[in-house]
Amino acid sequence: MMTRPGIDTPDHRGRTGLDRDGRGLDRNPDVVVRDVELTSRGWHVLRRTTFDYRRRDGRWETQQRETYDRGNGAVVLPYDAERGRVLLTRQFRYPAYVNDHPDGMLVEAAAGLLDGDDPLAAIRREAAEELGVTLGPIAHVLDAYMSPGSVTERLHFYAAPYTPADRTGTGGGLEEEGEDIEVLELPFTEALAMVRDGRIADGKTILLLQWAALDGPFALAAGTAAQHSCP
Repeated sequence: MMTRPGIDTPDHRGRTGLDRDGRGLDRNPDVVVRDVELTSRGWHVLRRTTFDYRRRDGRWETQQRETYDRGNGAVVLPYDAERGRVLLTRQFRYPAYVNDHPDGMLVEAAAGLLDGDDPLAAIRREAAEELGVTLGPIAHVLDAYMSPGSVTERLHFYAAPYTPADRTGTGGGLEEEGEDIEVLELPFTEALAMVRDGRIADGKTILLLQWAALDGPFALAAGTAAQHSCP
């Protein structure tokens, strides 16, 4: 009998039953999952799902969708409101590089996959590994699906205050995982300017910086700066 890694037998990450995700979904009476096909099982998983969908006019039709399952993640914006600073990263991102980014070096908020941890534990881990900062109190900002047409990931957004004393390590990421991360401590006003002129082009980072300006720790300062810039 032929065995299929990731389905019948453990794959290189010890996973089985990767073709079962979605088969038992019944929360939406207008969607009936018929089949789930595992099309790729690298580090992450690509599935092709066939389902019946009832349109708004009552007609049923059969559709197929491919979903990329990389797990859920968390992202954090550490901020020093007293000094007007935020901690960000810069690293090479090949998918951006191959899709017209000039050099693939993206400025981002520190983030990572949960990898079995709860979101708060995961973001403390990522902050220490990528930024070299030990976070104290962390505030939940929101949760969002960043690319819901094809990617299953739900991203948990956080913000946390820090001081220079909290920078207890060098950061830079894990070399054994191929990470080579530059830590950037930027004035918040400069970070916002980088969003406006395109130097920051990462969606999760833009969202957190806009939150910080509109509702977060820099809301008053950002509003005052905008008023002063008006002719």
